[in-house]
Amino acid sequence: MRQSMMWAPHPFTLRQLQYVVAVADTLSFRKAAEQCHVSQPSLSAQLAQMEEALGVRIFERDRRRVLLTQAGKELVERARQLLVEADDLTEAARRASDPLSGTLRLGVIPTVSPYLLPSITPPLRKAYPRLTLLWVEDKTEVLVRALATGTLDGALLALEANLGDVEHEVIAEDPFVLAMAPGHPLGARKSEAPHTELQGADVLLLDEGHCFREQALAFCSKAKAHELEFRATSLPTLTQMIAAGAGVTLLPRLAVPTEVRRSELQVRPLAAPVPKRTLALVWRKRSSLRTALRQVAATIRGAYPKS
Repeated sequence: MRQSMMWAPHPFTLRQLQYVVAVADTLSFRKAAEQCHVSQPSLSAQLAQMEEALGVRIFERDRRRVLLTQAGKELVERARQLLVEADDLTEAARRASDPLSGTLRLGVIPTVSPYLLPSITPPLRKAYPRLTLLWVEDKTEVLVRALATGTLDGALLALEANLGDVEHEVIAEDPFVLAMAPGHPLGARKSEAPHTELQGADVLLLDEGHCFREQALAFCSKAKAHELEFRATSLPTLTQMIAAGAGVTLLPRLAVPTEVRRSELQVRPLAAPVPKRTLALVWRKRSSLRTALRQVAATIRGAYPKS
């Protein structure tokens, strides 16, 4: 039964699915028509035809507003996935002759981008002269959402975060170190710092939404450190506050050379078990670009800064 249905004509087209998603995103038939470069009557007629063919009402509309029905919500998400798969199919055909040409859209988190991209950009350009990499910097949650909707082809993230159902190639493990201003009591020793030394210490961390914050917070909570109310929006802000004597913090080792040089910090390694993050290049399962992304990941791994 299922096999015979595969060859039957489908009751909708990819273009109609694009109209559905556009209306769902804008909640406006006029704006959706403009976005799809089609007249509003034509878009409305196509959607009505699709609803009739499926026997399901996707939108509730009157003169004032457009709302998704409960059934429509599920159908819209399925439509998004079908459009992503269709784009992947088109991209696979285009890249069949040379998968490492054209453009790759890659996301990267802010606690990685300024410390890694300068090291890996020249090797990537040399290895893949016909490939253009477009980097987008944002928090993990935003990048994962963009990856799922097809806006991004891949992303450099920490595997410890909630990434959903993705494939990946590990780039490197990035352990954390303890950072403080010169002269801070916790910097008096050069030995590895056990978490017990942080008990009662004032700790400054990143703001909500950074996956690095969640890992650092878990370690500091175990150490019974005291988190300060101020939360930094970036690692440079965080390290400048620490250099000014605001307390101590944890830094990923990847950021240490840049931030210590910029803010004149003092650092100590942490005793085992050392908190760390696992950096990886991730992409959608079944992506047509997986071969190219694996090769790019291998090049990034080879160019990753040594300790």
